[in-house]
Amino acid sequence: MGFFRRERIEGKTVDQVRRMRVAGLLVAQTLDLLAASVRPGMTTKELDTLAEEHIRSGGGVPSFLGYHGFKGTICTSVNEEIVHGIPGTRVLAEGDLLSIDCGAVVDGWHGDAAISLIVGGREAGRAEDLDLIDATEASLYAGVAALRVGQPLYDVGAAVEDEVDAAGRRDGRTYGIVEDYVGHGIGTAMHMDPQVPNYRCREKGPVVTEGTTIAIEPMVTLGDQANTVLDDDWTVVTLDKSRAAHWEHSVAATSQGLWILTALDGGESKLAEVGAPFAPLD
Repeated sequence: MGFFRRERIEGKTVDQVRRMRVAGLLVAQTLDLLAASVRPGMTTKELDTLAEEHIRSGGGVPSFLGYHGFKGTICTSVNEEIVHGIPGTRVLAEGDLLSIDCGAVVDGWHGDAAISLIVGGREAGRAEDLDLIDATEASLYAGVAALRVGQPLYDVGAAVEDEVDAAGRRDGRTYGIVEDYVGHGIGTAMHMDPQVPNYRCREKGPVVTEGTTIAIEPMVTLGDQANTVLDDDWTVVTLDKSRAAHWEHSVAATSQGLWILTALDGGESKLAEVGAPFAPLD
C-alpha cells in the first residue's frame, strides 16, 4: 500500500488504555501458552482449539473467529505463508517456521499480537529462518521505540525499515518487507484508523497524540516480498515460496512513554533493550 489518506489519531483515556491492557494481557498469555505447547505432529487446528479455550476461560472472546467469515481463533501461517493462514488439518513438522497471530476482545476492548517460532525449538531451525525471525522481531521493537507523542506516526515504519536493512547487511541477506499488509489503530475495534506502514513513506503521517493505541506488525520475507492470496481467500503466501516471519504488538503511547499492552511484562525488558521509556498505567 503506497497511499495513505490524511488521518487524525484519537487518543484513549487512561481508563480506556487500562481496559485495553486486560485484553492485551489475555492475548499475551494465550501466545505464551501456544508457544510452549506447539510440537511436531500437532495440527494447526489443535493449536486453534487450545487458543479458543484459553481466551474464553480468561473472560474474553476471540477477535478473529467469524471476522469477515474467518474460521479460526488464531491465524497459523507456515513457512511461505505470510499471514492469515487458516487453522485446519495441516500437521506441523519439525523445522517449520510458524507465525501465530492472536486477537481477543474483553468488555469491548481489543488486543492483537503475533509471534514467529520454529516448530521443535530453535535447535530445529535453519540458520536463515532463525535470522529472519530475529530480524523481524528486532524491527518490531525498533518501530515501537520510534512511537512518540508529538512525533509523526510514520517514523515507526522508517525505523522498521532501517532495522530490517541493518539486519540484512549483518546477516548477508536481502530481506523483503511486505508492503501490502500494514499495522493499524486498535481499540473498540480490532482494525481502526490510522494505518501504520512498516516502511519509510514520503508522507509524515498523522501526529501521535496522548493515549494513541496502535498495532505495529512487520512481516518480513527471506526473498522478494511479492505475494498472493490462495484460493481460500485468506492465506497470503510469497510468490517465490520464500519463508516469512510476522511479529506484532498492540502499544499505547503517552507523554511519559510506552506500554506494550500485549507483552506479559508490559514491554519493560524489551523497551529497556532499545532505550525506550516504559510507562505502564497500572
